[in-house]
Amino acid sequence: MNITIIGTGYVGLVTGTCLAEFGHHVTCVDKIEEKINQLKKGKIPIYEPGLDTLVAKNITEGRLCFTTDLTTAIPEAKAIFIAVGTPTSRRGDGYADLTYIHAAAKEIAPYLDNYSVIINKSTVPVGTARQVERIIQSENPKANFDVASNPEFLREGAAINDFMRPDRIVIGVESEEAKQVLHDIYKPLYLLERPIISTSIETAELTKYAANAFLAVKISFINEIANVCEAIGADVADLAKAIGMDGRIGSKFLHPGPGYGGSCFPKDTLALMRIVQEYGENVRIVSAAVEVNSAQKARMIKKIRDMLGGSESGKTIGVLGLTFKPETDDMRDAPATTIIPALLERGAKIRAHDPKGMEESQKCLPPEVQYVKNAYEAVENADAVILMTEWNQYRALDLEKIHSTMRKAVFIDLRNVYEPARMKELGFEYSCIGRK
Repeated sequence: MNITIIGTGYVGLVTGTCLAEFGHHVTCVDKIEEKINQLKKGKIPIYEPGLDTLVAKNITEGRLCFTTDLTTAIPEAKAIFIAVGTPTSRRGDGYADLTYIHAAAKEIAPYLDNYSVIINKSTVPVGTARQVERIIQSENPKANFDVASNPEFLREGAAINDFMRPDRIVIGVESEEAKQVLHDIYKPLYLLERPIISTSIETAELTKYAANAFLAVKISFINEIANVCEAIGADVADLAKAIGMDGRIGSKFLHPGPGYGGSCFPKDTLALMRIVQEYGENVRIVSAAVEVNSAQKARMIKKIRDMLGGSESGKTIGVLGLTFKPETDDMRDAPATTIIPALLERGAKIRAHDPKGMEESQKCLPPEVQYVKNAYEAVENADAVILMTEWNQYRALDLEKIHSTMRKAVFIDLRNVYEPARMKELGFEYSCIGRK
């Protein structure tokens, strides 16, 4: 099938590349000419494990191409995915900014000729598909098309596997013809018996928000329980294992930390709160999760300050990990973007390392941060080290070497990577989350 993807950001690029790997002929469109030129050479603008190899393979095999020209990309496409950004509005009210969605609909409308399905892949509020439909009809009354919703459920760092082996595919459609097109697109997954759930368009649009909000609630829950464990002397690691074995709960997303971040959870929880307000409803549990997440980051700042004797002024702190999670270079709403500026404001000196996130972090962290080549350089002569992101290479550090090179052996583990008893044996003043 001929498929066009509008937008070559994270979702658009992963979607287009994986659909090409399925055997479809995919054209990815973006307005930024330099970005398109780099993609044609197989150079991708984001870090996602395995994506560069898959892009290069499908370019070579002729199934994946990149262009800025809608006139060649739209007319022959049976399916057109809109995969542009929907950031939080700059007004600060939590609403999703649909500027790019509306612009995409307006720009593709004149080139629609034969029947095609316009598929919203971006995370969008309920009612967006109807808006896209109205815009296209207004711009091109003769256009023969259907609009569908097909939300993505891609985890950064595992996006290719999530696309190729999804738990489920959700499609919101109104016509049998549109439903058949979506089924044909995902036909290669039939052999894996991955379920395709057909719903109304509105249900599909809400499903992504509901899924992310639930996971955000689960993270906030375990963070609050971890704080309780600290207060009463319990161990959150053992507790999480015990409740996670309950099939009704499950073990995933029961790992305490400095709060959730990334491109989805912060944005989507706020957007869901605003969506339901428009209908006179409320999602109090989600609102509470947002409050807990903000408080958790503030709590981490206090934890660090307490470990430094009540003041970080003049102290050198080594920070290991900057991105919101491992296996990505994404700094959006990462806990580091809240914690590090607060430490700097109180006079701390920060030496930081991240395997993939240092270039992006320079765009959003204060210029006072010093970036170093490896973890050991970050902790040399430091008064404390903060393990902020649990990259694999930080899980087996030479702890004796770290201890010997630090000015003061304070180790603040915000991901519970190391065992408290072992850290004490090595002579560290060790602090983690929810453990004795």
